[in-house]
Amino acid sequence: MGMKPAEFEGAVVEQGRFDSIEQEAYLSLWRTYDRLRAIEDECFSRFEVTAQQYNVLRLLKRAHPDCVPTLSLASRLISRAPDITRMLDKLEQRGLTTRERSTTDRRAVLIGVTAKGLDLIDQIAGPLSECHRKQLGHLPSDQLELLISLLRSVREPLEPAGSTWR
Repeated sequence: MGMKPAEFEGAVVEQGRFDSIEQEAYLSLWRTYDRLRAIEDECFSRFEVTAQQYNVLRLLKRAHPDCVPTLSLASRLISRAPDITRMLDKLEQRGLTTRERSTTDRRAVLIGVTAKGLDLIDQIAGPLSECHRKQLGHLPSDQLELLISLLRSVREPLEPAGSTWR
């Protein structure tokens, strides 16, 4: 008993195209991320920053006027940043952050946000709120709360101990 082909954007694909329900859920998350990310990339590109760079600036603003050790900053990012040094170099070259050695631990590098960086965060705030409305504003609050809860349940066993995302 063979599968019947189905039309999919002009191409023929087999129905039941997923190996498991877990695969379908994962690929659905991936596709959703891709669609949401496209809207976000458009927003951030107007300010010549990436979402990851904005996340760094946002974390630094929260700590301001204090500075944050590089390793602590890297551990707080939403997604892993394998080359955080290069990303911090770019932000520093634009005058958005500062970098200095710790006086108490010479191995630690402390990162701070500049006035220019704080100004950029303020400029991004309105367009980013509009971006989030485009991404998820069509969902009512109760569905957003359910989505948040479901995503937390998916993520929890995969989060490292001590993660603020647990």
